[in-house]
Amino acid sequence: MRISRAWMKLSPDLLPFADAASETLPLGRLLRLSLFQLSVGMVAVLLIGTLNRVMIVELGVPTWLVAVMVSLPVVFAPFRALIGFRSDQYKSVLGWRRVPYIWFGSVWIFGGLAMMPFALIILSGDTFAPPIVGQLAAGLSFLIVGAGMHTVQTAGLALATDLSPVEQQPRVVALLSVALLLGMLLSALFFGALLANFSQLRLIQVIQGAAVLAIALNLVAVWKQEVRNPQATRPDRERQPFQQAWEELRRTDKWVRRLTATGLGSFAFAMQDVLLEPYGGQILGLSVSQTTLLTAGFAAGGILGFIRAANRISAGSDAHRVAALGALCGAGAFAAVIAAAPAGSGLLFAAGTAAIGYGGGLFLHATLTACMRAAPPAQIGLALGTWGAVQATCAGGAVAIGGVLRDAISGLAIRGALGEALAGPVTGYALVYLIEIALLFATIVAMGPLVRPIGNVLQPDHVRIGLAGPRGAA
Repeated sequence: MRISRAWMKLSPDLLPFADAASETLPLGRLLRLSLFQLSVGMVAVLLIGTLNRVMIVELGVPTWLVAVMVSLPVVFAPFRALIGFRSDQYKSVLGWRRVPYIWFGSVWIFGGLAMMPFALIILSGDTFAPPIVGQLAAGLSFLIVGAGMHTVQTAGLALATDLSPVEQQPRVVALLSVALLLGMLLSALFFGALLANFSQLRLIQVIQGAAVLAIALNLVAVWKQEVRNPQATRPDRERQPFQQAWEELRRTDKWVRRLTATGLGSFAFAMQDVLLEPYGGQILGLSVSQTTLLTAGFAAGGILGFIRAANRISAGSDAHRVAALGALCGAGAFAAVIAAAPAGSGLLFAAGTAAIGYGGGLFLHATLTACMRAAPPAQIGLALGTWGAVQATCAGGAVAIGGVLRDAISGLAIRGALGEALAGPVTGYALVYLIEIALLFATIVAMGPLVRPIGNVLQPDHVRIGLAGPRGAA
């Protein structure tokens, strides 16, 4: 109790991200809104981390089938543009646009997670039903959860944009991004501790507990956040067709180029997602605990990238310039990772991994902020949904392509088909990293025409992320 009372006496200016608050979106309300990112991060770790390992190791599900199941949520990613558009155009006598979609998405997450453990048990063969029953049931549960995650995140980001002033949006994006990473980190530790003594009953309890927690977090996040405006959502108003809305957005402010750069950069940064830890273990001989720490370093680099991007954009830097800087940083980081193999340096590899996270944080924050600022007021949901669709689809496809390329090229190299100099498993990894470097330079080229001239900057607000100082402080 004493600690709680002492914490409450602290000035809000001493709290991290206190400078992301505004009169229309106070700090307490903003932190509560960020809970939707915590829930999405928790569910993402459950799908791609915890269940990935449990299905392969404890339940004995074939690896290829697990890969298919884990990738199913990406199938729904292209529909984020439609979700954002429908939330812009939503008809309701209650006067809400974003809240219904966050609620629908939360219900889908809850439903998918509720049925998932039983579907996985059937999938493992512990049943008299044909194998196809378990495969269809598990696939359906993963697909439903993925649909819910994309719906919640798209509508949640649109709601945050609606509520925050333009000058505060870089800091709001940074806070929401950090909340996502925090949700992933905490849930990974939590799920690992709960499943240390694995049993099918414990698996059911953990997954269904996550379902209850996800819907509870999202309910708290949106409670009294969106102001009701029945006039804007009246059922008798005309709704613009999706194709017409997209054409209008496409013709404004170089949206196709912006989305092309976002897709290229997202693809480039994501190809290594399933390769860094195997690279450290297979090529550099690092232990399991050492490669596991790479995830923490990557996440820490991402958080620093988010904060740095928010500070630079808030100080008047162009968001596209910051995104290009992130791509350049990523290219250098991948070069360091490649050099770590001939140098035999685990330290260089760790530094390169953290730098990849940092460059990715800069890039993702800056591209999202650029889309938020360029979005027409009546098309915020469509604009953010389109960004999310491009980013998630390209990242998901890159993970699969990166793994396939690594296996194919390494197999050829080990068999000697590429020559004696390249006869080793490192060849497949190096080729993927070189492709990522090339794609990052292509991203910089695509981003170039979007960058404002150096002399033409936005008015800075002189507030830095972290410990909030008085307005006008450096």
